[in-house]
Amino acid sequence: METSSRPVPEMAAQLVIEKHFPNCQAALLAGSVVRGEATSTSDLDIVVFDKELRSSYRESFIDFGWYIECFVHNFTSYKEFFESDCKRAKPSMPKMVSEGIIVRDANILITIKQEANELLKKGPEKWSSETIEMKRYFLTDVLDDLKGCVKREEAIFLVNTLADLTIEFILRMNRQWIGSSKWTIRALKNFDEELAKDLIAALETFYQKNEKDSIIQFVEAILQPYGGLLFAGFSMGKDKNGGEEC
Repeated sequence: METSSRPVPEMAAQLVIEKHFPNCQAALLAGSVVRGEATSTSDLDIVVFDKELRSSYRESFIDFGWYIECFVHNFTSYKEFFESDCKRAKPSMPKMVSEGIIVRDANILITIKQEANELLKKGPEKWSSETIEMKRYFLTDVLDDLKGCVKREEAIFLVNTLADLTIEFILRMNRQWIGSSKWTIRALKNFDEELAKDLIAALETFYQKNEKDSIIQFVEAILQPYGGLLFAGFSMGKDKNGGEEC
């Protein structure tokens, strides 16, 4: 796509609102372009608020030389997304609203931004002891599979799974938000840059040299303060009387 003559992000967002959402009351430009992290393939994330809208929707299109993703809400539907995002510890919508640059103003945006900021500051819910045991068990299970794995192609997928589960464990045990895809490692770096470097080094050792010891030792060290590996004695779905819960 030709990018040399396209309008700058804020101007493009204004043009998008005027053309595609002329009757909306408020809008925000969010995403990598407002964080100063944009690349040549970055799109524009625009959050739109329209009081006449019955239900929220998401729409993607190309216009003004930009790939554009619009997240369209009325003044109550966004709350459901705030809640669901926070429950899964991936606060995409609160983060967009918090960081977003106002493109079209409405006094209510001040309140909505405050809601987003409060949720982000609060952090995700603390894991229960049962959840911690389950996560330790799943990590142990994948780790044991990796230790015994002799096929390179299978080990690649085991290591990828292990990296995702380990980062989730680190962040959730420290009441930090998690992420997906590129946001997985970004979330860890935001929490502890040195720990992120150690994990990347362990992964690179495996990918480049096919050596598993570094990643195995990294995961075992992460689990150690919380009881270490867990296999024997783990159960899930069993009631206190020894029967199986329905």
